Amino acid sequence: MPGGGRTFRRKCSRFWEVWPLPPLVDEIFHFVYVDGIYLARNVVVLIAYSGKHVLGWYLARSENSKAWAALLSRIAPPDVVVTDGGSGFEKARKRIWPNTRVQRCTFHAFCQVRRYTTSRPKLQAGAELLDIARALLRVEKQKDAELWAEMYLSWCERWNEFLSEQTLDEETGKWRWTHEPLVKARSSLNSLANKNVLFTYLDKQLTSEGKIPATTNPIEGGVNAQLRAMLRDHRGLPTLRRIKAVFWWCYMHIECPLPASEILEVMPTDDDIEAEYQAISDEERRGASIPRWGDAVVWSEFHRSDPWRHDWD
Repeated sequence: MPGGGRTFRRKCSRFWEVWPLPPLVDEIFHFVYVDGIYLARNVVVLIAYSGKHVLGWYLARSENSKAWAALLSRIAPPDVVVTDGGSGFEKARKRIWPNTRVQRCTFHAFCQVRRYTTSRPKLQAGAELLDIARALLRVEKQKDAELWAEMYLSWCERWNEFLSEQTLDEETGKWRWTHEPLVKARSSLNSLANKNVLFTYLDKQLTSEGKIPATTNPIEGGVNAQLRAMLRDHRGLPTLRRIKAVFWWCYMHIECPLPASEILEVMPTDDDIEAEYQAISDEERRGASIPRWGDAVVWSEFHRSDPWRHDWD
């Protein structure tokens, strides 16, 4: 762009005051990706993605059910949601999208097992389980899924006695699993298998309307990677501006963003947000100042419905 850096920053200064907010999405998609990107320790932006356009985003301190519910409530429930299993998502999904099927990202399921076994397991049981988890990435048909389930159940039966071994902890005096990482890895796969979320993308009723992805790779590469590259190119921004930069990127990648002139008229500014926050804070303070039991005069202490006098000691 022509001009110096100071001129450019002066022309863009008005847009830094604006908070571009996500639109309401009433179109029903066959599947939707959801994920969160952390900008700081206690700052995460939850994002919904259709595979082509950003559908919504929400700023929160952590991935919790309330934050996920706020994101999902502005988007029409899709047939399937593809997720990496972030904390609090399932609780929000049951409440906001109760009829939406879940596809757990198979790559994240594999990574979770690898986190417990490490990439170079020392135990034979760990090496076999890592290979079984890696085989998840090669399941393409229903028959492959059945063979994988048989292979996993066979591993569980073969190593059940080995994983049942316990050791007495001398410090706490309590018994614990001798091979605790492997037990946790098995529990993670058992949980996904019992919830029936590993092979939703192979369901014939769902695939008849279109192919369903097995991983969240499109949102990782199409959104998260682009956001990280943008923040890396503009490193040094304060946290607030990092948040606004993500908001702006997401808004400009929705299906129909407004022109810049309309954005300045419609979207709230820092002053609008501050005024709204102040109004909410005042209301909460007024609610907190209401006298509680024993804090102030109670009407019934000086007004009786019976005819007897109560002013005598």
